[in-house]
Amino acid sequence: MEPEPDHTKPSTSATAAGHRKHLAMLERLSKRAAAAAPAPSQDSPVAAFLSRFAAAKLAAESALSACRSSPDDAQLSLSAAAAAIDDLDRLVAEASHSLPPYELRSALAAASDLRAAHRLAASDLRPKKSFSFRNKSKAPKNPPQDPPPTLPPPPDQPNPSVEAILPGLGFRGRRDATLVKDLRVSDGKDGDFTLADLVSCQVYLKGKCRALHVHKLKDCRVFVGAVFGSVLIEDVERCAFVMAAHQIRIHKATATDFYLRVRSRPIIEDCCGVRFAPHALKYEGIGEDLRDAGLEEETGNWANVDDFKWLRAVQSPNWCLVPEEERLQTIDISDVQEREDDN
Repeated sequence: MEPEPDHTKPSTSATAAGHRKHLAMLERLSKRAAAAAPAPSQDSPVAAFLSRFAAAKLAAESALSACRSSPDDAQLSLSAAAAAIDDLDRLVAEASHSLPPYELRSALAAASDLRAAHRLAASDLRPKKSFSFRNKSKAPKNPPQDPPPTLPPPPDQPNPSVEAILPGLGFRGRRDATLVKDLRVSDGKDGDFTLADLVSCQVYLKGKCRALHVHKLKDCRVFVGAVFGSVLIEDVERCAFVMAAHQIRIHKATATDFYLRVRSRPIIEDCCGVRFAPHALKYEGIGEDLRDAGLEEETGNWANVDDFKWLRAVQSPNWCLVPEEERLQTIDISDVQEREDDN
């Protein structure tokens, strides 16, 4: 969603002052987090991760608290909190392959809670529209003394739109379309990308992005080059995904296939009928994109799936591997040209 144009242009000195204040705030948060965090242990990678995670978590919590305690600097605090939460996501993605399941679940839950708190804080900071009557007529000198009419209660505020919740560039609200984006030449390259409310679409993303958010897809086929952070997939049905990422978390997927190259174990929750197979995508330049994202190595984790809603020692019935005779052959999307839809 494109931001609304800002018709007020701040002076150069005001911008510089705001930038210095932002840097000073980040430095204070970093020093506070570093002082409160325990010293990392050289003997335990898990202990070292927990120490770094605690420092980043404290920085995010401090920045969110500053949003409420210092309204004048709320926007700066909000930006600092977003940066600290991004650090949390990156730490989890980098260490997820070596963390015990309990520690991984706890870290993911903490990062998710902070992200939700950040969205709430951002919503509270948005200016509220004032209520006013238009086309007011001039009141007569001697108005009748009738009792004022009873106004109906104001309507409930609508829930935030998907565009407000899910960040970055993306494709939203399409049906029966072919959607192509080359992230290598995009203005928003290396940022977040969102796919939301798509039905019967073919999606091709060349290049790499920092994070991919997928929400409410049905009967779609999605091909993604490289994600050097996390992929979050929620509420998909009868789809196929071919992608490479450091971390993939899937919630509420039904009858969907995933062809993955992934650094950590894929995580599923509230899923049924999902299947997994090895990565099967190529295009001109994909090797360089995978190397830049640290995904050139095939780890085999596409077959090591954690079902967080299945805690028994036996195999979860909610997922399986795609039989070899049913797997897609490697798909070459080199000749697919950038466009937004077929219409």
